Amino acid sequence: MAARHRRIATAVTAVLIAVPAGIGLVGCDAVNKAMDCVQTADSIADSVDDLKTAVEGAANDPTQADKALDDIGKNLDEIGDKTDDADVDKAVDNVDKAVDNVRQAIKDGDATPDVGPVIDAAGELTKVCTP
Repeated sequence: MAARHRRIATAVTAVLIAVPAGIGLVGCDAVNKAMDCVQTADSIADSVDDLKTAVEGAANDPTQADKALDDIGKNLDEIGDKTDDADVDKAVDNVDKAVDNVRQAIKDGDATPDVGPVIDAAGELTKVCTP
C-alpha cells in the first residue's frame, strides 16, 4: 500500500514540476484534470484491493464484493466525467468491462471469480493517468 501512495506522490510531484513558471503556457485546468485522474485511479486501486479481499472472504460476507464493485464503478464514473483523454477513456472502459465480468460471475454463482483482469485493467488506468 505504501508503494502505491509513493507512486501517487511521485506522479503528483511530476505534474507540479512539469508546470512551467509561466502558468500561461499550460492551463491550470489540464493540471487539475491530471491530478484528479491520478487521485481517482488511486481510489480505484484501493477499491480493487477491497474487491480482492472481499472475493477471498466471500464465504463470510458476499455483500462486500458488491460494495467493492460499486465503489470501483463510482470512481470510474468520476474519471469519465473529468477527462476527455482517449487513452484514459479506453482504460476506464477496460476496467468497467472487467468489473462487469466479475459482477456477472458472482451473479452466476461463482464464489471466487477471477479478479485478475480487474487488477490488470486498473493498473493500466493508473499508467495512463500518470503524466
